[in-house]
Amino acid sequence: MSIEWVNQAIDDLRAWGRAREVEVDADEVRLLCDYASDYLNVNELGDFAPETFDELLLSIYPRKVIAPPESAPETIAAARTFVDYLSDAGVVPEERAARMRERLDDIGPRMAGALADPSNFGMAKSLFSSIGPDSLEQSIAIPSGEVPDLSPDLGDAPCDCPGCTPLPAARLAPPEELLAALRTVPMLRERPLPGEDEPLREWAQAVARILDHDTRGEITGSAELDEELYDLFDMLYRLQVRVPVSVIGDYLDDLAADGEADLAGVLDRLAWCGLLRVAGDDAELTPLAVWALREHYLSLGLDAPQAPDLAEADALGLIEGLLEGIPAELAEADIDRWLTGRTPGEAAGELLAAASGAPAVARGIAITIVDRLGPEAEPQVRDYLEDQELRPHAIHWLAARGLPAPQLTQEELLWVSVDMLALAMPAAEEDPEIFAENMAASGPPAHMIEEMWRVDHPDVVEVLELLGRSIPDGTVAKAARKAAFKARSRAIR
Repeated sequence: MSIEWVNQAIDDLRAWGRAREVEVDADEVRLLCDYASDYLNVNELGDFAPETFDELLLSIYPRKVIAPPESAPETIAAARTFVDYLSDAGVVPEERAARMRERLDDIGPRMAGALADPSNFGMAKSLFSSIGPDSLEQSIAIPSGEVPDLSPDLGDAPCDCPGCTPLPAARLAPPEELLAALRTVPMLRERPLPGEDEPLREWAQAVARILDHDTRGEITGSAELDEELYDLFDMLYRLQVRVPVSVIGDYLDDLAADGEADLAGVLDRLAWCGLLRVAGDDAELTPLAVWALREHYLSLGLDAPQAPDLAEADALGLIEGLLEGIPAELAEADIDRWLTGRTPGEAAGELLAAASGAPAVARGIAITIVDRLGPEAEPQVRDYLEDQELRPHAIHWLAARGLPAPQLTQEELLWVSVDMLALAMPAAEEDPEIFAENMAASGPPAHMIEEMWRVDHPDVVEVLELLGRSIPDGTVAKAARKAAFKARSRAIR
């Protein structure tokens, strides 16, 4: 997807909603834009048309989004608000907006049925949704995205020495982009760097002085806040995702002498210094700040790894890099650029070759990316109908696109069910409560679980034990534990 235009659209939508006191479901609209970008060649807001909503809400949503049928009115309402914004902002002419509203009137009564119809389900909802609503769309091992507790009270915090909390790998902008960015920093127009031979090194030294020296309020306007800049920027560096400015405000308020910091003023000054970038309600370190912080960590003797550009890797390198865990936006951008460098057929062939014989989680990442490809990849996907592990996924991929495909046998249905649950195991271990809730809502039926022990899958015992621990229904959980015992006994024999 094109991350930048979607981010800008959501920022503008939120501002529009605040100005008109209109409630905006930004998350739902972001999903609309993301899927339109990924699957419908929508590259800017002006590309939205009435038929876009037909494809999104009656085809792509039922295939991709795990949501109960009763959620359809909320999605339709978000789409209506989005259309109002497109019209008010002059992005689309009113005549087209009117046709969009008419189309949504027609889609509304039908969307719930589309969400409920299993024949519409694609890979992201394949067979049953026990993995959770984002697991196949976000099967990449990325951080949870939870905002950290930025409280300055570290009395009960775990040890934060480098050995206990290693720095994450940071993605650095190319040197030429950093040099160009230096020319746009307002602070450097008033306080130029001392020389021109090594401007980036001099920039890193300037940032180190800001973070480590007693600047007495020169940076933020408050001596107390200046003293805490290192901790704030260290946390932002480690998090590697955008943080709501309200969270930064709460953190600063706790540090301010009078209990209330001038958040807008502090953000403006940090942006003036070239350290922080504010977009709507969120803020993040600038690429220049990330680069300077990493240089500072290295000067202190810390291990500050650099994240590779996965778009330059082969299929195996892409999968392995995603498995290591990177922020969602970076993952999406890497995948998008990786796919751009290949035809759909080439991408499918490389990914499926890397997935063949791989562990379930790696296979799941490859299948997830292949699921983004259109019918042009049919020959390469069809080649893997003879691969025992990939055959069920290939069948599902073909059927979801209306292409000729064999029927899944009962054995294959059971195998791919186990495979998808194996893909979910890391997320289930990380958040067992959410997994249990998903299982209660849409887990596999007891009769299917009872037969899973027969599946020749390397993870079948672990999957059944996970089900036995997670399923709230005692009877079904007991069936899973019995099936796990049978699978373990069969493996022993």
